[in-house]
Amino acid sequence: MKLIRRSLVLGALLTTAFGGLLVLLVGQSVDFRTPSVDLRPLVSTESAGETVSLPQRKFEWQARTPHPLDLKYPYPYPFLLNHPNKCEGPRGAPFLLMLVMTRPQDVGVRQAIRKTWGNETLVPGVVICRLFVLGLPPPLFTKELHALLEEEDREHGDLLQVGLLDTYHNLTLKVLMGLEWMAQYCPSAHYVLKVDSDVFLNPSFLVQQVLQPNGPPRPNFITGYIYSNTGPLRNPAYKWYVPPELYSPDKYPPYCGGPGYVLSGSLALRVLTVAQTLKVIYLEDVFVGLCLQQLGVRPTPSPPKTFQMFPLKYEHCFFHQLALVHQFQAQELLRIWPDFQRVNTTCPMA
Repeated sequence: MKLIRRSLVLGALLTTAFGGLLVLLVGQSVDFRTPSVDLRPLVSTESAGETVSLPQRKFEWQARTPHPLDLKYPYPYPFLLNHPNKCEGPRGAPFLLMLVMTRPQDVGVRQAIRKTWGNETLVPGVVICRLFVLGLPPPLFTKELHALLEEEDREHGDLLQVGLLDTYHNLTLKVLMGLEWMAQYCPSAHYVLKVDSDVFLNPSFLVQQVLQPNGPPRPNFITGYIYSNTGPLRNPAYKWYVPPELYSPDKYPPYCGGPGYVLSGSLALRVLTVAQTLKVIYLEDVFVGLCLQQLGVRPTPSPPKTFQMFPLKYEHCFFHQLALVHQFQAQELLRIWPDFQRVNTTCPMA
């Protein structure tokens, strides 16, 4: 309860401050003439008499939005909150590693996910491991959120915080750092799920119908909602604006929509390797598609309409035949989850 109360107070402060910060961040994100700015450690401003933890003192970053044309990768971004033994356990390597992309301030969203589709014990007989991947908050709230996140992580042990500013344009870097963690600490995971925090996920359907634990190994497997024959938007007014300097071809290779896609562990390791040889772009799902193209791999179609990229009204039987629905808020997730968990013998068989 103490953690929830603190998160609510901090949420009110963040709401006020982010309004002003948003103007600055958006201005930087669309002004491609702005020179890039590295993330440099700050000199500590604490007085000698104050006690500061070593990680906090070492990784006080000058957090400014990097230029979208100049994302630095590979780059030694540190893991500030880490659980290197997360995948070690008596049941062996995880069948599914969930990498959930989340913002530092979204304490309540993470708690809703833990209580619903992020529960690691939802699928009997299958080892699932969950990590929330997050970056750094704006400098104004670094100290307040640092303490809150450490408290949350002590309680749940599932935060993977990376030393880069948590912005939309850094999402590709967050995903790549999640894969770096997998490569270093969980290389034997059978499958890796990259998923956003604003979704409804049906882990049972995903595991049993899409991934099929008793099926043969699939080293080149990746699936989700597959986009084909799409191309970059050249109008700066769009959120997904991509200038020719960033990506010159008129078409993207096939790729899986960013809200959620799953790939075999062996392919994830190969994607990470080839990512270090390509120019990184901030459209994370497209960039993974570029890595797949370089590897000569095409996405595998999932059962029809099981990955939904747009909002859907909840319906018990229909949702049991889906893997993922995008744009699902935490409050709605908590509201429908008890009904979704209820066994309904009147639903038609899949």
